Amino acid sequence: MAPLRIYIGWDSREDIAYQVARQSLIRHSSIPVEVIPIKINELVDRGLYTRGIDPLASTEFTYSRFLTPSLAGFDGWAIFCDCDMLFFGDVKDLLQYQDPKYAVCCVKHDYSPKGSVKMDGKIQTNYPRKNWSSVMMFNCAHPSVKKLTAATVNLETGAYLHRMEWANDSEIGAIPTTWNWLEGWNEPPSEGYPACVHYTRGGPWFDNWQDVAYATEWHHEAREYKAMTEGSA
Repeated sequence: MAPLRIYIGWDSREDIAYQVARQSLIRHSSIPVEVIPIKINELVDRGLYTRGIDPLASTEFTYSRFLTPSLAGFDGWAIFCDCDMLFFGDVKDLLQYQDPKYAVCCVKHDYSPKGSVKMDGKIQTNYPRKNWSSVMMFNCAHPSVKKLTAATVNLETGAYLHRMEWANDSEIGAIPTTWNWLEGWNEPPSEGYPACVHYTRGGPWFDNWQDVAYATEWHHEAREYKAMTEGSA
């Protein structure tokens, strides 16, 4: 079986968040996965990303996430997720939602952020379908997904991209909330852990965001990553 391709947004201010998300995802996966960072500088160098700086963009991958199908060659299935995440679930469980009638599958949050600031002082904006695009499972060969060319991603509005206006509503499949569990918003499970914790307000890698759910588990994963990295140096 070919590895499941998973693209994680990478931000130069949050490398440790990416590393922990990647490590926890691989640790819990029972199937082969290929994890690829989406780095804006590399996309710029390749001529794939030409958008100007958006002062409202909270991460370096705010728009470049929509290049996932293009990077995957518009073939097969590929997943995108933000870097501010901690995985406890097995991504194999997502395979059951890969229905060819869907262009993309996501958690269909009804989310209105409580605060006006998140993470390291970035403005918290509110818009329809907020956080739907933070975990997306793309059917890369679907006709609607093929609209997401580099030209489209570079020229279209944030509303068009993040609200998934490139797909018909009937082409957007649903996956369970546990796969994009919003810390500080969603209720904790009655037992066990969410499959994917999303620190959408800010995570334990920021000094002023220690009092969040599953911070102990995040720090444990971070320590293991650092020990492994130092041991191989």
